[in-house]
Amino acid sequence: MAPYSLLVTRLQKALGVRQYHVASVLCQRAKVAMSHFEPSEYIRYDLLEKNINIVRKRLNRPLTLSEKIVYGHLDDPANQEVERGKTYLRLRPDRVAMQDATAQMAMLQFISSGLPKVAVPSTIHCDHLIEAQLGGDKDLRRAKDINQEVYNFLATAGAKYGVGFWRPGSGIIHQIILENYAYPGVLLIGTDSHTPNGGGLGGICIGVGGADAVDVMAGIPWELKCPKVIGVKLTGSLSGWSSPKDVILKVAGILTVKGGTGAIVEYHGPGVDSISCTGMATICNMGAEIGATTSVFPYNHRMKKYLSKTGRAEIARLADEFKDHLVPDPGCHYDQLIEINLNEVRKVIGFKELLRMGTLLSCHWGPAWFRSPEQGLWAFGFPSVETPAWFLLLTPDPTTHNVPGLIGSCTNSSYEDMGRSAAVAKQALAHGLKCKSQFTITPGSEQIRATIERDGYAQILRDVGGIVLANACGPCIGQWDRKDIKKGEKNTIVTSYNRNFTGRNDANPETHAFVTSPEIVTALAIAGTLKFNPETDFLTGKDGKKFKLEAPDADELPHAEFDPGQDTYQQPPKDGSGLRVDVSPTSQRLQLLEPFDKWDGKDLEDLQILIKVKGKCTTDHISAAGPWLKFRGHLDNISNNLLIGAINIENGKANSIRNAVTQEFGPVPDTARYYKKHGIRWVVIGDENYGEGSSREHAALEPRHLGGRAIITKSFARIHETNLKKQGLLPLTFADPADYNKIHPVDKLTIQGLKDFAPGKPLKCIIKHPNGTQETILLNHTFNETQIEWFRAGSALNRMKELQQ
Repeated sequence: MAPYSLLVTRLQKALGVRQYHVASVLCQRAKVAMSHFEPSEYIRYDLLEKNINIVRKRLNRPLTLSEKIVYGHLDDPANQEVERGKTYLRLRPDRVAMQDATAQMAMLQFISSGLPKVAVPSTIHCDHLIEAQLGGDKDLRRAKDINQEVYNFLATAGAKYGVGFWRPGSGIIHQIILENYAYPGVLLIGTDSHTPNGGGLGGICIGVGGADAVDVMAGIPWELKCPKVIGVKLTGSLSGWSSPKDVILKVAGILTVKGGTGAIVEYHGPGVDSISCTGMATICNMGAEIGATTSVFPYNHRMKKYLSKTGRAEIARLADEFKDHLVPDPGCHYDQLIEINLNEVRKVIGFKELLRMGTLLSCHWGPAWFRSPEQGLWAFGFPSVETPAWFLLLTPDPTTHNVPGLIGSCTNSSYEDMGRSAAVAKQALAHGLKCKSQFTITPGSEQIRATIERDGYAQILRDVGGIVLANACGPCIGQWDRKDIKKGEKNTIVTSYNRNFTGRNDANPETHAFVTSPEIVTALAIAGTLKFNPETDFLTGKDGKKFKLEAPDADELPHAEFDPGQDTYQQPPKDGSGLRVDVSPTSQRLQLLEPFDKWDGKDLEDLQILIKVKGKCTTDHISAAGPWLKFRGHLDNISNNLLIGAINIENGKANSIRNAVTQEFGPVPDTARYYKKHGIRWVVIGDENYGEGSSREHAALEPRHLGGRAIITKSFARIHETNLKKQGLLPLTFADPADYNKIHPVDKLTIQGLKDFAPGKPLKCIIKHPNGTQETILLNHTFNETQIEWFRAGSALNRMKELQQ
């Protein structure tokens, strides 16, 4: 962001106020603004302290940091029942953040609520709709042209309802939050699953669906199941090629993709101080990949340094005063404790096996391992032993194939990340080498882009053969117009991103993606092969001499102030009530929402099974991103991607299911529309951790829109389960997971017990087989009283309107 004085000057000009001294604008005695952009919204550490003391006295025990921040934001700390993993908490978050792809539906829902203005500070960030194609400026211009209708809607809706608007090109939502809005002790919710990135600055930042954001923007207490707390004690320090990315891949290897479900991961111990603030953000960011509610680090001098460098020294000074409330109590209890010695953390390449087994595979050099947490360990050769033939069936031979390298994303696009990558590239250039593979760089924000341009990092990365993309999500979320291979061609890429689900980055199911640190990606792009180990292997310079890359070293923050670059923020007016937000009835990008139908008071009889899903089913499988992002504001159009990536257990194919009436096989959305047209209500049967991945609520809105009534699985990912409840669907789990095998795609189901629907009370499910036989099983649920009211009203939004009336 801009230097402190420049930011205030901009703010004063935007608001049309006199230029007071900086301190008098942003800081009064015991009053410090939450951000430069909201000078009248103050940090309430006094209220946090008061609530913590009330809860600590009630519980009569030491509190973890997670508990302090969460319980410190309770709506009623004196009476709220608090039990980890069981009770639902009613919370008052400090602010809301939305990225453009999810903000469309969130703002459409807020418009439907009829409320005049948001009740808490909120922002919209344009980062998801910019496709990587030619390079930064050209791609940005193209995105502004293609998405003009959506950007105009978000900008005018933000202005009318009091929401700050970050224009396209400003950067990735999580980097903008870290630079401007996150602070120690904040409770922030964001409509993106990687919102936990803010935990690197000591906040509890949680990814949610748009309906949750609407609740908070409407001033309604937000409900969260009281999270358990997993402690990760760090000792030692990182060195050499090891990086924060390796720490979270290590944790993911221990907990797997669902081991953090229902819990906050809280890092602590002497090793914490050896990690930069943005490095801590990297670790928290990828906590989403283990299903964690969020992750957090305790306030320390690295955070203070980052706050000061980003023009928020007043916040750092206030945090110092309240530091006891921004670190865990001595002797606090964790539900699970993991200990990691950072001295022993080795550089890692993580690879989720892409044959829909859903495990995390990590390749460690010296000794080398191919790790699948759920299936044991195998030694394999990168480079110590022969690479197994079965590995080469998954990916082209890493010895001969040029492997594209992509660095950036919300996980790894900080100044330090760019500096470490540039340090590697500079060594190659000194020996006359350039990348043998395609190499792209995504700056995390306009501030990062401008600063690495000024300090020479960007030019070094270009000189080595890199292309600097726009300040946006880009290939990380599938916004990549890839030209070097054909769809269906088997290939490998290596990235510093956070996810590598099938088809995630380029919509090609045959692209196998490794995830690692930016500096390792850079080294591999220079070498052109996954088999290269920078710790032991040599490169050959232009002069024919061999040399070895030295471990990169770079400053965590620039010596000079950050360069803010272009001003990309739109401040909402004090009164936007006179503004219009138009949505054309013929638009193919935007569609005003119609309320869902209420529950009719009866049990759900003879539900048709739309699809019985085999294996992993993420939100990418349920509602794909990439080319479908353009329809995120149009519910009917985007519903044409419903479950097109899910595997049908009946035939082992994606997007091919049997129509129970016609007996013909066809696409999932077409079959769902057929059922809806003919009044046939349906249900989806799923496997473990159904709905993991993104926070996108479209994965819940689409089945509701097309006539779905229930989703029955072995288990759910947290955000998706809540999203389903918000839209009036029934997310249910088998009381006995083995009952999954009793249901066949040709069966019909009746769900009984809805008239007496109550928290903790299982529902009955009668399975009706085609031969006339029946079986009865029990289905569990996690609904509380408020959520049952959502179901009866048809959705949480419907219930909000009922309460208003």
